[in-house]
Parts: sequence; structure tokens; C-alpha cells
Amino acid sequence: YAVLGVLRELRVLSGQDMHLHDGHVMQMPMEPFSLGRGLGFHGESVFLAGCVLALVLYGWGVVGLWRRGDRWPVGRLVSWVVGVGSVFLAMCTRLNDYGMVMFSVHMVQHMIVSMLAPILLLLGAPVTLALRALPGGGRWRVRALLVRLLHSRYLRVVTAPLFTIPMFVASLYGLYFTPLFDFLMGSRAGHVVMMVHFLATGLAFFWPIMGVDPGPRRPGYVMRIFELFIGMPFHAFFGIAVMMSSEVLVRVFAHPPASLGVDALADQQVAGGIAWAFSEVPSVLVLIALVVQWARSEERRARRGDRAADRDGGAELAAYNAYLASLAAATNRRGG
Repeated sequence: YAVLGVLRELRVLSGQDMHLHDGHVMQMPMEPFSLGRGLGFHGESVFLAGCVLALVLYGWGVVGLWRRGDRWPVGRLVSWVVGVGSVFLAMCTRLNDYGMVMFSVHMVQHMIVSMLAPILLLLGAPVTLALRALPGGGRWRVRALLVRLLHSRYLRVVTAPLFTIPMFVASLYGLYFTPLFDFLMGSRAGHVVMMVHFLATGLAFFWPIMGVDPGPRRPGYVMRIFELFIGMPFHAFFGIAVMMSSEVLVRVFAHPPASLGVDALADQQVAGGIAWAFSEVPSVLVLIALVVQWARSEERRARRGDRAADRDGGAELAAYNAYLASLAAATNRRGG
């Protein structure tokens, strides 16, 4: 009782609610949610350290290339910074606090971390940057280890559609519709593990489809578009199922603090609407990226053909024309 009394005093002084859940003391926001309150800084240590490290390492690689006279596309740099910034926005602000008690805010975090941030990070081409910036030798031979990983059987398995698509779907239905979600949400550590999983799943799903980095052999662009549109309907159906449910699906959001002025079922419907609407955003972004990559690939192929023709004096084209002429002559003989 003495401990609970102290916690109540801390709650009053700090303006936040303190809950004991499964042996953990957890801070909960007391004031109703607003965008200004949600975007206030409240750094989550794991993701804060990860974001800082990601920016420092990427910046080190870009500066290293610039110093030796190599160029690195500005668009890739911007994409990486915005991608890391989106993870920071979702996990290192008070959205992370509100996401522990409001299903709708949690779903915003989920969509950013699993569907928006991975696309932006992959467009930043971090593996390509590492391969160009890291030295070939050295004591640790990091570049050689990275190349070996890129050609490993393990990476071929975890980036295959038969693995990535079921994992992407299971991260929705197997988490939110089972007691596992309540278990992970019982502590901040579990919440962090869940969000790390969302980020890793998003990277694994989108990398074979639209990643610009080298890796396991990718299918053609038509098949990549097909893989994209296989996974997205499951996401939309999940959002509709959550939005249309007539009862609260997860226990952890069933009784939000009264001071927030939130109805649990109405908030769940908003969460489902967010998941349903957000499924269109990555589809459009990835489709645009695929079309651009496809066009550039065709341009490179055409330039290679032109250079080959210049080197051999158009011998390949002449041979092809001679082949067509022989076919026409054979047709005329048969007709005669």
C-alpha cells in the first residue's frame, strides 16, 4: 500500500497514470490524445539508439565515398534519412506511450514501422553503400562476410515468397487474433520486441520485391508485382475484420484510462480503418518504384546493345537480318 501510495503521488505530480501490469510499472498518458501531445519527444532507448546508429553508419559510408571522389545519389540519402526519421517518429515520441493504451495509435505505429519505413530504408540501398564503402581486407573482413551472407542459402530462404508472404500474413492474424498480442503488450520490452519484429518482417517482405540492393536472385518485374498484390489483400481484409468487429478483440485495449475519454470499441474501429486504408499506400509506392526500376533496366539493356553493336560493327543485327532474308527466300521457294 505504501508503494501504491507513492505511485499515486508520482502520477499526480507527473501528469501520467502509472499502472502495475504483470509485475511491471508502466507509465500511461493521462491527457486525451492530440497530435501535439503525441509528437512530443519521449525516447524509447532501444529504437533511439538504433536510429542514431543507423544515421551515423550511413553517414560514415557516404562521407567515405565523397572523400575518395565517388558519388552517392542524393535521393538514396534522403530516402534513408526519412525512413529512419519515420521509425523515430513512431517509436521515440509519445506515440509510443499512447500506443500502449489506444489501439488506433498502436496501429499507426504498426503501419509506419512495418510498411512505410521498410520501403524508405530499402530505397536508401544500405547494402550497396556498405559494399562500396567497406574495405576489402582488414582484420575483420566485414565486406567479405557481407558478400557471403548475400549469397547464402539462409538469405535465399528468408527472402523467398513462400517464406515472406506467410510471415507477413501471420504477423497480422497470428498476433492480433491470439493471446500472444496481450502477452507482448504486458511490458515495454514485449512491445519493443513486437515492433522490431514488424520492422524486420516489412524489410524481408519488400526487399525481394523492390529492393535496389544486391541479393538472392530476384524474379522478373511482372512476378514481383504479382507477389506484391498477393500480400496486400490479406492486409486489407485484416483491417476490415478489425473495423467490423462488434466486440473488443484484444484485452489490453479493452479498458483505456478514463481520462483519455476513449471508447474501446470505437477506437478499435478507427484502428481497423487505419490498417485498411494504409494498405493502399505501400502498394502505390512500391508499384511506382518497380515501374521506375523496370524502365531504367530496359534503358540499360538498350545501351548495352548499342555499345555491343558499336564494337562489332552491327554484326549481330546483320546476322539477324540475314536470317530473316533466308526465311523469306525459303518461303518464296516453297510458294513457287
